[in-house]
Formats: sequence, structure tokens, C-alpha cells
Amino acid sequence: MYPKDQSPTNLTNMKNHIVTLLFFLLTYCLITCTPVPKAANMMETALVTAFPDWSKNANIYEVNIRQYTPEGTIKAFHEQHLQRLKTMGVDILWLMPIFPISETKRKGNLGSYYAVSSFRRINPEFGTMADVDALIQKAHELGMKIILDWVPNHTGWNHEWITAHPDYYTHKNGQITDPLNPKTGESEGWTDVADLNYDNPAMREAMIADLLYWVKEKKVDGFRMDIAYGVPLDFWQQCIPALRKANPELFLLAEAELPEHQQSDSLFTMNYAWTLHHRLNAIAQGKDSLEALDRWYAEEKPKFPKGYLMHFITNHDENSWAGTEQERMKDAVDAMAVLAFTFDGMPLIYSGQEEPLTKRLQFFEKDLIEWKTYSKQDFYAKLLALKHRNQALWNGEKGGKITRVVTNNNKNIYAYYREQTGDRVLVILNLSNEAQTAILQASQCEGTYNNLFLGNSMTVTNGQTIHLKAWDYLVLELQK
Repeated sequence: MYPKDQSPTNLTNMKNHIVTLLFFLLTYCLITCTPVPKAANMMETALVTAFPDWSKNANIYEVNIRQYTPEGTIKAFHEQHLQRLKTMGVDILWLMPIFPISETKRKGNLGSYYAVSSFRRINPEFGTMADVDALIQKAHELGMKIILDWVPNHTGWNHEWITAHPDYYTHKNGQITDPLNPKTGESEGWTDVADLNYDNPAMREAMIADLLYWVKEKKVDGFRMDIAYGVPLDFWQQCIPALRKANPELFLLAEAELPEHQQSDSLFTMNYAWTLHHRLNAIAQGKDSLEALDRWYAEEKPKFPKGYLMHFITNHDENSWAGTEQERMKDAVDAMAVLAFTFDGMPLIYSGQEEPLTKRLQFFEKDLIEWKTYSKQDFYAKLLALKHRNQALWNGEKGGKITRVVTNNNKNIYAYYREQTGDRVLVILNLSNEAQTAILQASQCEGTYNNLFLGNSMTVTNGQTIHLKAWDYLVLELQK
């Protein structure tokens, strides 16, 4: 009836063996044939973030190497000021461009830092690559971070790419052109630089390669991207993941105020808060009311649910082109600094602000910062130390939200507190040029506080009367 060994029983056993064998083969295939890189990439994606943990309570300091010391060199800055800045409480050093400056179409005698002739060499006026290496090494030993000011929108007219790769640039009427206004097609007036063409894939790859050189070979901690708003978003979506693959904890600052730069965990860490900065200027000049601050927090801040916004009262552009902080804010300077350093964002200090710097630095010439008394250094050191230790002032999601304190309808007093994990900071500002009295409706933030600047203890109660001189302020830290 059946051939030998193929009885129904034997056939059943054979089928069972085959099924078992197929099961093991399938299991083996699933285990061994599933691409490991996919799982690794999932893990890598989970670990890489635009907002590294080390930045949660960090601040940023902009270094203008040319004007910082009589020598105007990286070495002199390193040897004369690095330890001072560490002691002051600085975390991130943003170096304005340190690259060679093009000579063709140069403006002034020394030219603009932003007319770069090579992304892999150092301006010989500033020193050598060995000087940069020494600065990075020492900063890292001190627990500080170094980010480079990068210029992705354009290059100088002597850049290596001009002759080697003219197709890397935008052309108009058959010639390489300086940057053009996207709305009008007319020149932006930046005649000392040539506009890069982001429709060219090879140029993109070359730009990314130069950035990776600094991340991999020189161990920089990030970049401030000049005119980030002028570079296509899809380039940042291409570039930034490649940079973070090399260093998952990079810090990336966009010179922009575009929500799309921070809508995901994979792009920029921080944008400029230009809108708030302009409102601070307007309030200091009597051109806007304090309601502008509430409108900003209600309307503009929510556009950036992820990451940080950078708050400042001055920087290299504001100082040289819009005026010193004293010109723009006059007696309100310190009050506005207190607001910028305690509001919901990361504070910036520009070179010389701790002196303070009271002149506009020439942009294309040598114009030395005159260090004398450092009279504002202790002021900023106290604000930075408070941010470091008090979680209420930490950056982004790590810090507390701003809660306004009602001041009996006094429209010149601006009061708010931030609270996080048991920490609380209460800030009361007189943003007017006259003495003010206000009654605090402070039931939510009653308690005993340390006065940051006076060093004394102060009890805050609901219905308490507060007297403040013109442009005066209180920064109060809850005692535990």
C-alpha cells in the first residue's frame, strides 16, 4: 500500500520534522537577516537631540578676537581672558569668524570677518591653527564649550571655490553675483561677498565636508550659522544630521527667528529672539508699553515650543550698526539686562559688555575694547551663577514658565516669577524713568527670599507695597 518508511505514522513524523526545521530556519532568518543598522539607527535617533543636556542651564558669550586685546590674536585672548571668563560663569564661547578674510572687494583696511576665503584655515592676523587647538583644549579642560561663527550663505571673492568651482555660486547676467534680495532681485549691498548657489549638490557636500572637518578633527562643540534664514531649510535638514552623527551633543545657533528651524529634535538648538530685543529697545525709549512683553510671551514664544531663544541687549551687529546698549537703552541698560537674563531663554553677553563697552566698535578696522575696571563683571557673574544653580531659570523645558505678578494696575512695574522643582525666582522691574510704587498681588509666590544684588533677606507677602527708583529692579531667590 505504501512504500517502506512512508506509512501514515512515518509521514506524520516526517512532516513534523519538516515543520520544525522550517520554523527554525525562519527564526534564524528573521534574526540574522534583519539589518542591524536599522536598529542602531533607531537607537541613534533616540539618543541624538538638538538640545544636549549640558546646555540646560548654559549661557553664551560672543568673542570678537580682533578687538579683544591689543594683539588681536587667539593666543592673547586665551592667555589673558579665558580663565577670567570661566570665573565669571561663561559656558559657551562663540568665536566670531576666525577664518582668512578675502582681499578682493575688501571693505575697510581689515575687511569683514564674514568675507571668508577658506573654511579650513585661520586668519594669520589672529594666529595659527596651533593657537586654535590650544584654545579649544584649554576651554574643554575648564568645562567650557567652543562654537565657531560659520558663514554658509556666501564667501569672500578670494575663496578657493571662486576659481576652482564657479558653479558653486549664484550667477546674474553670466557673472557671479553678491547676495541678492529674494523679493526684489536687487543687491543686498554686501558687495564684498559672493552668493553661494544651494541648487548645486556638490557645493552642499563641500560645505558639509568643511563643517565636519571642524567637528571631527578639531573637536569644536558647535556653530553659530550666519544668515541661517538665507539658506534653504532642506540644506539644514541634510547637513545637521550629518554633523550630529559625528557629535550628538553639538550646539547649533541659527542667526534667524524661524520656527521651522526648531520644530523638530534634529535641527537647531537656538534661534535669535530679535522680536523681544526690539521690544526692549522700544520700551527703554518710551515708544512701547510693557504690554508688549506680555504679547511677545503669548504670541511669539509659543512658535518655538522646542529648544531655546537667545536673549540679548547687544551683540556685534547691534553694537556696530544700531548703537551701543547705552545709546539705545540709556539708563534702562541694567534693568533690560536683568530681564534678558531671567526671561524664558538663554542669555548672551557680547565682548566688553562686562566693562561696559560704551562705544561702537568699527567693523572693518582695528578698534580695541578698552578694558579698565570691569565694573559690570560682578553684575553679570551674579546673574550667571543664579542661572546655573536655580532650576527655575534653566533653559527650555528644563526651566520654569513665566507667571506674571499683578502690581495693582501700575503699568510701569513688570513683575513675574519662574518656578521649577522647588526653585523659584521672583523678578520685579521698574521699566520707567520715574520712581514707582506698586502693591503686589503675590499670593502665589509668598515666601522669604534672598536679594541677589543686595545680599539681604526679604519676605514677600500678598498686598505688599514695593517702592522702586527709576529703572530699578529686584531679583529674589526663594530660600529653602
